[in-house]
Amino acid sequence: MALTELEVKKVKPADKHRKLFDGGGMYLMVHTNGSKYWRMDYRIGGKQKTLSIGVYPDVTLSEARNRREQARKLLANGGDPSAIKQAAKQEKQKNIAGCRKQFQKPCRRTS
Repeated sequence: MALTELEVKKVKPADKHRKLFDGGGMYLMVHTNGSKYWRMDYRIGGKQKTLSIGVYPDVTLSEARNRREQARKLLANGGDPSAIKQAAKQEKQKNIAGCRKQFQKPCRRTS
């Protein structure tokens, strides 16, 4: 059965991690400290992988479902959503490092 926004909002932490399934491999992982993470399990190349979709409430139920559908389209076209996400993250880190080098001032000694 699919989750509702009200169920997601009202779920309380338990003494163990809990998974509330929404369908299509997506679920809400509720940690013991009360934090809630959207995840999606999928298989590619005979291996099971987990894609992190986001943190609730920053990513709402409808946004998580949209991201799940995007990931499923990538899988249908032979792509790996986790690998694409990691490549984008590395590219972003390179851009940030390049900006830092560009704006760093050389150190000078005044003695």
